[in-house]
Amino acid sequence: MSGASAPREQRDTENMEELWPPPSREVADAIRSLCQRLLTETDAWVDAFARPSLVAQNDPALLADASLVEEDRALNRSDLVQWLTANIQQPGRRVEPYVSPRTTAYINDLVSRGIAPDFAGAWRVALGIGWRRWLKECVADFADPDLLVGVLDVTAQSMVQYALDSVAALRQAGLAAAMGNTDAEGIALIQLIASGAPMAEDLAEGRLRYRMARWHVGLVLWVDDPQRAGALDEAIAAVRSSAGGRSALVARASATSRWIWLSGETVPDLHHVAKDLAATDEVRAAVGRPGRGLEGFRSSHQDALAAQALVIRLGSERRFTAYADVELIDALTKDRAGARRFVISTLGPLVEADTALRQALLTYVQCGFSTTRAAADLYAHRNTVERRVSRANELSAVKVEDNPTHVAAALLVLDIAPDIVTTAPN
Repeated sequence: MSGASAPREQRDTENMEELWPPPSREVADAIRSLCQRLLTETDAWVDAFARPSLVAQNDPALLADASLVEEDRALNRSDLVQWLTANIQQPGRRVEPYVSPRTTAYINDLVSRGIAPDFAGAWRVALGIGWRRWLKECVADFADPDLLVGVLDVTAQSMVQYALDSVAALRQAGLAAAMGNTDAEGIALIQLIASGAPMAEDLAEGRLRYRMARWHVGLVLWVDDPQRAGALDEAIAAVRSSAGGRSALVARASATSRWIWLSGETVPDLHHVAKDLAATDEVRAAVGRPGRGLEGFRSSHQDALAAQALVIRLGSERRFTAYADVELIDALTKDRAGARRFVISTLGPLVEADTALRQALLTYVQCGFSTTRAAADLYAHRNTVERRVSRANELSAVKVEDNPTHVAAALLVLDIAPDIVTTAPN
């Protein structure tokens, strides 16, 4: 479900054909009052239907790209705000969807990637969930049976018509995007390779002008704020510069993200790339493990997408994430509530302790239980590290000597997503 934006920019609903009689003043006032209250609860509503409606779009490529998933969620929220706000202004009337520039950019991204979501199916799912929540709110707010019937009658028509109009608007936008997209063939080919479709190396090389019979490292760069998308160009230039002349392939994955592959006869060293990207204030990066040939091109990219999804899923502030460093955490945190229980049961009181204690213990384990190496990595005195490690181990429910793997994994989860233990489980 995607498509509407700020109601301020929509054309007056009176310009649309009205398909049902206007509500009475009493019903209109009731609808307006309820919508005003629900406008402050939009995030909870979006939480209820965003994921189910996304799954209903039935496209694995869309589900695999965290940037597109986030964009879809943002547009879902806009759709909801559009309908609520319109019903504050003109209760119970037909609401015209507005295809904003942001929506157009999103549709262009889907078309260029060969992604054709089932918008009708997504709206059907979202409408079903939204209607049930709306019904509960109405029953709770309106004790008068006649008033309740009046509100439900007119809003049911408004919701259904809004869904129908939105699907039509999205299809029209998709058609316009398909007619005007000149780069669709190249992006579609990359999408096919990335998704695992059979592909001859020489065909891929010829179409993309990029050698496959080499080592590859895939990166995903993205920004959280669409208004800062211009920073991606600067970051790409920095990646090219830091890559030391290695071949690079860059694809516009969405309005807020870019896919990059670096290749060479030897495994690309991303030390300088990571350093430059980590210093950026706006652009975030995820990198896959290196791989060779067409399969390496594909697998490294899939790793990078998984790392990006992990960071977004956990609400992490990390600027640079290598999948090799978080693969275990990715598996552990697919179930956020389970990850929360694992961290708390493993670390116990250490969860609430000073960050320096947890960092010392984690570095100590990662350095093979060498205090000297840990001190060098932390730029701290050896005695300081020893004290911190000892204190952290005292606080931890599971002692590091009993199960270092569990302790390190729990510490890593907490390092990537510090709020995982303070956020109530879903």
